[in-house]
Amino acid sequence: MDAFVALLHAPDGAVVVDGVLVHAGSPLAEQRALASGAALAPLGDRVVLAVPGEDRLSWLESFSTQRVSVLRPGQGAELLILDPAGRVEHAASVVDDGATAWLIVDRTDAAGLLDFLKKMRFRLRVDPRDASEELAVVGGTAAALAEVQAAAPGGVPVVWHDPWPGVTDGGWAYGIADPHPGTERDWAEALVDAGEATRLASAVASGALRLAGSAAADALRIAAWRPRITDADERMLPHEVDWLRSAVHLAKGCYRGQETVAKVHNLGHPPRRLVALQLDGSESSLPSHGDAVRAGDAVVGAVVVAAVHYEQGPIALALVRRNTPVDVDLVVDTADGPVAAAQEVVVPPEAGSVASVPRIPRLGRRR
Repeated sequence: MDAFVALLHAPDGAVVVDGVLVHAGSPLAEQRALASGAALAPLGDRVVLAVPGEDRLSWLESFSTQRVSVLRPGQGAELLILDPAGRVEHAASVVDDGATAWLIVDRTDAAGLLDFLKKMRFRLRVDPRDASEELAVVGGTAAALAEVQAAAPGGVPVVWHDPWPGVTDGGWAYGIADPHPGTERDWAEALVDAGEATRLASAVASGALRLAGSAAADALRIAAWRPRITDADERMLPHEVDWLRSAVHLAKGCYRGQETVAKVHNLGHPPRRLVALQLDGSESSLPSHGDAVRAGDAVVGAVVVAAVHYEQGPIALALVRRNTPVDVDLVVDTADGPVAAAQEVVVPPEAGSVASVPRIPRLGRRR
């Protein structure tokens, strides 16, 4: 969409890579503005898929982890699609407008998900398609998006409100932090058409609107311990990253991978667990996805994602072995050398439906 491309390049000093606004000139200041509702983030790393048809909601529910057949027009949810072994393959935010289910998906996942959906049509009344040439995605606080004229192809504005870290109907929380850092994050995503993208670009050019880049949005979601499909490797189970909170309905009907989900939840523990890392701020190196995490000389896991937060400094999320001691300091092997890291428990080693784990206070923030 040419109008959305113009929006990405609207700020002076903007850095745009592969159609994604990385930052608009001041990454840390943009985080603060985005968190407070004083800025919007044009999400060029999101793709919109449309699923019209009378059977769309029951069809999506039949092979996903979420109960979406109950969605009312304008109501949203989050769903996962798993492989037969229960590992995460695709993820989507979904809003139904009464005639079409609109899926907001990560760009790296869009082609694979659309191909999967088309293969699953059979004789049902559904017609999934890529709608990214018609609609784009902007993100921010609910109040900030209230000023955006969200697209309403079916008569209902399409705005998805992130349920994280709330526990949705049928979900389960493994996290034990008190308070959960995600409660401080107010996040929503709205679909915009070409006309609205043009209007927003004009507002940026006139100084009436401030933009934030993907670096700011990612830093805020990392601080909130919020998983995304870009974090997943070929082995990720939703239990490992506390994704049962918002994307899995444990009591819904059969779906691919359900047996593993139930077995791990009811009878065992996830083999890995997500930790939040407070990285040594004296080092200039920021870890990359896949960098090894060590406890002493033993490699116990790998970094999922990292960023520099405007309040906490360098932070990361990592997946480590379940039996890694919760009180041990870790080290991340970056390309420029080792970086010390203090861990915060996101998913405890005892996680599971039968576990009784006391809630623990979070580490104090660095300022």
